[in-house]
Amino acid sequence: MMKRRRLRKIAATLIFTTLIWVFADLALDEELTISNLKLSVAKSVNPALWVTFSGQSAVQLDKVVLKGSARKVAEARQRINAGRFVREFYFDPEREKVTTSGDHPLNVAEFLKGADGIRQLGLTVISADPNLLTVSIVELQKKQVVVRCFDDSQNPLKVASIEPAQVEAFVPAERGGAALEARVTLSRREIEQARLAPIEKTPIVELAPGQTREAASSVKITLSKEQDRLQEYLVTSVRLGVSLSVNLEGKYKVELVNPDAVMGSVAIRATPEAKRAYENVRYHVILEIDDSDKDSRPDKSPTTATAGAEAPVELRRDLVYNFPPEFLRKDEITLNQSPVQARFRLVPIAAGITPGVPAPVTQPAQN
Repeated sequence: MMKRRRLRKIAATLIFTTLIWVFADLALDEELTISNLKLSVAKSVNPALWVTFSGQSAVQLDKVVLKGSARKVAEARQRINAGRFVREFYFDPEREKVTTSGDHPLNVAEFLKGADGIRQLGLTVISADPNLLTVSIVELQKKQVVVRCFDDSQNPLKVASIEPAQVEAFVPAERGGAALEARVTLSRREIEQARLAPIEKTPIVELAPGQTREAASSVKITLSKEQDRLQEYLVTSVRLGVSLSVNLEGKYKVELVNPDAVMGSVAIRATPEAKRAYENVRYHVILEIDDSDKDSRPDKSPTTATAGAEAPVELRRDLVYNFPPEFLRKDEITLNQSPVQARFRLVPIAAGITPGVPAPVTQPAQN
């Protein structure tokens, strides 16, 4: 009897001691916040499904809050600082059993709890920002699409042959007619190769801006020898035109921040006739100003603020190259460089200036 009582006391002591350690460990739990994470749609998704997060193939996670013992948090920090923590996570709809068409809610914190990268840290996910996303799924159909060929600047290339001229690709069910198109983009080096012998490429179907899907098979492209008529030229003393609506004329002037880049030179490929015609146009490049540009928020930076007033925000826009339409239609002129991006500000014209006078382009003082 005494022995049994002694065993009970020992057991009670062990349980009590264990509970003390458990509560002590819980009391020592710490939180760890990780920023700048990314959640992307897995690349291994069924090609018949178009999966996005409300139209985007990836979203930024501003922060994820984790919790665990002080030892685990310290180990996690060391792993992150050593660059051994992968900040991108992939959403696979089939693994998550979300494959039907429509919109589906996704609890990000719950999803991350099962992610390999988080489980390796040995911590618990407390919250995520954003914590609720919408997974949009569209079922695609396999259809025949026409293959078209373009250069790096998305100018159409004159081809001798594309074999086959059509390929199968997954596209939205409602897409038809001229929209059933797959694109092949050739670099300058590939263009030169395709003039001499066929070059093999896999066409790309654009589902939405920035979201593409490869066709089911590749094609062989041979470019026309007529492309050899195009020679490389550098047009200098570039003249800039500004397209400003009547709503802004006389109220704002355009202040260029990078005039040397905008009006420096333009590299083109063209026939001699097209080059001469382009040199003679009134404006070689056009800067288009939108009415909404005037509503941009003021720039508070000390480098642009002026005494007693808020300086206009600096805006950026690609220039429009004013190639002669008749030569552009015949593929006799094309841009031979990346489009230049103009940096500019819309500066209100002081009261008392005669209305109706076109807003001038000025060069700002050196920042």
